[in-house]
Amino acid sequence: MQCALSPGMPGFQIVGLPDKAVSEARERVRSAICAMGLAMPSKKITVNLSPADLPKIGSHFDLPIALALLAAMEVVPAEAIARQIALGELSLDGRLSPIVGALPAAMAAAEADFDLICPFACGPEAAWVGAVQVTAPRTLLEVMNHFNGRAPLPAAQPGEVSAPPEHRNLQDVKGQERAKRAMEIAAAGRHHLFMVGAPGSGKSMMAARMPSLMPDLDPSEALETSMIHSLAGMLSEGGISKTRPYRAPHHTASMAAIVGGGRGAKPGEISLAHNGVLFMDEFPEYARSVLETLRQPIETRQVNVSRANAHVSYPCAFMLIAAANPCKCGHLTDAGRACSRAPICGEDYLGRISGPMIDRFDLRVDVPPVFLSDLIDAPAGETSTAIAARVKSAWAHQAARFTAVPNVRLNSEAEGKLLDEIATPDREGMALLSAAADRFGLSARGYHRVLRVARTIADLEGACDVGQPHVAEALSYRLAS
Repeated sequence: MQCALSPGMPGFQIVGLPDKAVSEARERVRSAICAMGLAMPSKKITVNLSPADLPKIGSHFDLPIALALLAAMEVVPAEAIARQIALGELSLDGRLSPIVGALPAAMAAAEADFDLICPFACGPEAAWVGAVQVTAPRTLLEVMNHFNGRAPLPAAQPGEVSAPPEHRNLQDVKGQERAKRAMEIAAAGRHHLFMVGAPGSGKSMMAARMPSLMPDLDPSEALETSMIHSLAGMLSEGGISKTRPYRAPHHTASMAAIVGGGRGAKPGEISLAHNGVLFMDEFPEYARSVLETLRQPIETRQVNVSRANAHVSYPCAFMLIAAANPCKCGHLTDAGRACSRAPICGEDYLGRISGPMIDRFDLRVDVPPVFLSDLIDAPAGETSTAIAARVKSAWAHQAARFTAVPNVRLNSEAEGKLLDEIATPDREGMALLSAAADRFGLSARGYHRVLRVARTIADLEGACDVGQPHVAEALSYRLAS
């Protein structure tokens, strides 16, 4: 950011490909400076946003433009702001309005060994990055007095850790013991889960309870996830949550809403669900193009959003839970209620999901209808707390296993030689897996995903080696639906 005062006709010009919001900063800065009792210089003011060939977007340029101008006017010492990264929107009276993205801006400032100045409302959020000095003024006058030494501002303090919401309990779901077991395995290894069942069988109800089975975010995960939520403007009062995110977009959501895009290439639902759960109900009802765009991010755990004005990479290590009815009417398995096109309607309906997409689900489970007797007389099942304890123990086994392996935390992320080392079953298990692969035509991806799930099942039992029972159970979920 550069500002020059030169002889000539008085004027205020911003160069360097500013958009409309940045160009209008002239009037906000002019009004804010006048509100402090200062007069604008009777010279030609030129502000250069470097690099000049990169488009500048957003109102957060107001504060750095104002500081550059005040330094050129010798109101604040230029050397005092030389090592500062500033961002904030100015009101006409000089107050600083909050902006989005303060947390990732603080991370960038820490990496560049700069300090950060941001609006007061954004200070608690940015202060979570302990490696950077964060100053959070309320007004432009406070900024000026801070750098002039008249009224130094204290460093901003991190916001409060948001209280976790009251989790829904898996015990609320009556029956569906096989589906609950699949939920436990999915949570233990962050495996993708596909549920097919009649309307009202409890698919959405179970999916909403998945976060209650998973351990809280560790500090690094919480910071990483909060950075994405900060870009989306979802952090409230600078608080950071340790609860794993749960996102459930509607099936009419566009590709940009799911994978990211729009103005400024904002993060989509798959990135907002980073380190958490993405639930996609009515899976076949999503546009085919939307479903196909999920294939690569599921494998790489990263999505590249490329638009004409922005190219951004976002992390998206999420657990995908998809749910679908068996057919359009949903009653394919009930001969008395099924439509006249059964069973062809079921093949057509689920056929909207491509084979490569289906192949990426580690677990597939049928969710049968729930009978009245299940609702009235069914014994109480296990609570989420009891299941979460086993899941937490399985995560601990995996953490110890992958301590020295970069970028791998859970079994679902293991591949290649590493997967062979940790998940190769015993002789009986390998014989069963080979026979199933030959008979059912498992793809290479399917073969490796069975190994991952079998390893997770073994971890839930605390077993050191993968045995035939673990392989058998993993195959039963792979070959379902």
